[in-house]
Amino acid sequence: MEFFGDAERKEINDVLETGILFRYNHEALRNDIYKAREFEAEVAKLVGASYAHAVSSGSTAALIAMVAAGIGAGDEVIVPPFTYIATVEAVLMVGALPVFADIDDTLCLSAEGIRKAITPKTKGVCLVHMCGQMADMDAIMAVINEHNLVLVEDAGQAMGASYKGTYTGLFGKTGAYSFDFFKIATAGEGGIMVTNDETAYKHADSYSDHGHDHIGSNRGMEQHPILGFNYRISELHAAVGLVQTRRVPEIIEKNNVHKKQLMATLGEVDGISFARIPDADGDSATFLNILLPDTESAARVVLELNAAGVGGFNYWYTNMYHFINQWDHLKQMRTASALTIEKLGAPQDYNNLDVPGAQQTIGRLISFGIRATWTNEEVAALADKISAAVKKAMSVEA
Repeated sequence: MEFFGDAERKEINDVLETGILFRYNHEALRNDIYKAREFEAEVAKLVGASYAHAVSSGSTAALIAMVAAGIGAGDEVIVPPFTYIATVEAVLMVGALPVFADIDDTLCLSAEGIRKAITPKTKGVCLVHMCGQMADMDAIMAVINEHNLVLVEDAGQAMGASYKGTYTGLFGKTGAYSFDFFKIATAGEGGIMVTNDETAYKHADSYSDHGHDHIGSNRGMEQHPILGFNYRISELHAAVGLVQTRRVPEIIEKNNVHKKQLMATLGEVDGISFARIPDADGDSATFLNILLPDTESAARVVLELNAAGVGGFNYWYTNMYHFINQWDHLKQMRTASALTIEKLGAPQDYNNLDVPGAQQTIGRLISFGIRATWTNEEVAALADKISAAVKKAMSVEA
């Protein structure tokens, strides 16, 4: 979280002064303070969604997006092998069956990868927009529409990114954003589900609060149109998320300036290329995504960066929770209690997946987090350090 100040404190104090930390009811005591509602309205305004619903985390936002889109027990859902594992966990927790498909140089599922993974049992696709960028949506939507699939978007790392004028999260039936501590905007912990479908919104609103319909002012007498569980956000978390969302346009603007400066400098270095951005004008620019010639080169660059004390980057290929190579608990189906997939059987052998694009692309990828608070001098210094590490690793004289 790069920006935190008087605006966040003011919104938090509004809640503390009422003493009502619960997002619903208590109308007589709360002095018309409804931070969760304001948070939802601010996100909807930012991305142009008809509906937004705040929940306890980005992970639960992804889960609720699945439920609201009608995905459930026994449904096959195509997912990427490169994502924060919460995406796959959400599929499992709603009783659906993950089917892994290949990615391309956008770092996201490819249209070809999705097409190859479709079976007669495929219900939907959970598309993850990775590392602040966006997937190639024209090509992907052609496959989605051709096969009449349900699209759910996990834009946890790409809130505020857009493709040809449409924000990530709004191409499919439902979408999800994360507001954890490491995202472009944070609530500490929190998430938002977005949709343009009224029925999906009503299902999300009820499902995330034990099935309550939230009609009337007496919680104990509300109707329960569906079964649900508790994924509510608190007013305190929502207060922080509200202000942070207002900061997003400025953060994206500054991120893009720094990212373009880095790309301009590093693009001159032999061996460096960049992940493809399908719509550069819509980049949230939270990450600089460098591609080296091969996995061996990338591993050597990582060693040089570490030796030079350069931080703030991820080598996802060996990351324990963003790439399938390290997900032994999933491959071995180590669970605390039996999941639906253990009763119905996995649709793939997760130990032997055919995703060569993912193995090659993620093996070559090093991502640097971009900070809106950097000075031009700090950006230039980082570019010099990356350049030196790459040149040394590639055995090119600096």
